Amino acid sequence: MRKRLSGVAAILLAGFAVAPVATAAERDTAHRDTAHRDTADRDTAHRGTVVSVVPVADRDAGQVREFLAGSDIATDSVRYGVRAYRLTYRTVDPYGKPTTATGLLTLPKGGTQRLDLVSDMHGTMVKRTYAPSASEDLGRVPSYLNASAGRAVAAPDYLGLGEGPGPHPYMDTRSAVTASVDMLRAARATADRLGRPLTGDVYATGFSQGGQVAMALGRALDGGADKHFRLKALAPVSGPYDLVGQEVPALFDGRVNDTSGVFYISYWLVAQNRLHHFYKDPGEVFRAPYASRVESLFDGTHDEDDVIKGLAPSVKQLLTPAFHDRLRHPSGPLLDAMRSADHTCDWKPDAPVRLYAGAADTDVPIGNARSCALQLAAHQAHVPVVNQGEVDHFGSFAVSAPQVARWFNELAGRGSPR
Repeated sequence: MRKRLSGVAAILLAGFAVAPVATAAERDTAHRDTAHRDTADRDTAHRGTVVSVVPVADRDAGQVREFLAGSDIATDSVRYGVRAYRLTYRTVDPYGKPTTATGLLTLPKGGTQRLDLVSDMHGTMVKRTYAPSASEDLGRVPSYLNASAGRAVAAPDYLGLGEGPGPHPYMDTRSAVTASVDMLRAARATADRLGRPLTGDVYATGFSQGGQVAMALGRALDGGADKHFRLKALAPVSGPYDLVGQEVPALFDGRVNDTSGVFYISYWLVAQNRLHHFYKDPGEVFRAPYASRVESLFDGTHDEDDVIKGLAPSVKQLLTPAFHDRLRHPSGPLLDAMRSADHTCDWKPDAPVRLYAGAADTDVPIGNARSCALQLAAHQAHVPVVNQGEVDHFGSFAVSAPQVARWFNELAGRGSPR
């Protein structure tokens, strides 16, 4: 279902005092040099500063409808064409050290001059060139949906995806939030220079991994992460909000299908081990022959099919017996890593929230959304779970994304066109 981006000039936007995007080797060198600077040089005051802006798409309304329809996405909210830009901006890595990240800013070709902003967080991806700023693929669906309805959309690639240096710290909530907040700042500066200033109102959404990030970003904005932005609504889709109570147990009780279970847990273990140190050698966790190849499969250059072909057909066949048991009964750093991602629903939002999910989802079971709603209810926030019925993981996204765009329209006082 991938689509190739055609005929878009990759030039720096005139009017910005920016540096060109570096090669991968140059980025890696710069990243290592940055890591050795003293504390004063690692001041985070410049987080969100724009490094470069590259136009990557210019689509009229008809082309937007065609793109969305090609992925079975409803098009009734489309009013305008869109222009999209890849932003490279300054942020921090999981250790708080300066780095850069990329993301997609999409603007409507029409509507009001001052724009509300949607922050859209994408789902799990392993190949860096599938990120929203790098590929006109499914990751751009919410950007085109919401921008064509008359809002600006900021879609971070996250760390280590797109043209950001280093590996992607998959499911590291804290760094996903810092990269997302800094993307909002970069979007604000860029939109202002493009003559489409932002109102400061933010509507947050995201799918799968991005649903969990959207909840965390909403909490950060509600807590005053940036004085320029106000959370107006939050609409995550099929997010893994409860690793300890739902997502990890579902690997063992049949609620998560084998292929997805192997894919997600391998990615999570490899990425989280860099931060929480579960193992010194992959052979402590993964059976042969998978132990010798699992880390290289998640180096950002392989697509999902390559990864799946290189791994075992089930979680039980993937993991050593000892670690399989350890994952079923987590403790120590393993439990700490899970819990570090499980706080995103533990707050009381002031803005309206809807949780979207599918009853037949065997990637991220609907129990995650129900757990999230219960956590929110414990803070007297009564949030509906919008059950999309017997749809799978992608089906929950295909049905929910247009509904989210319509809901944002309603909240902003603009009904969808008929």
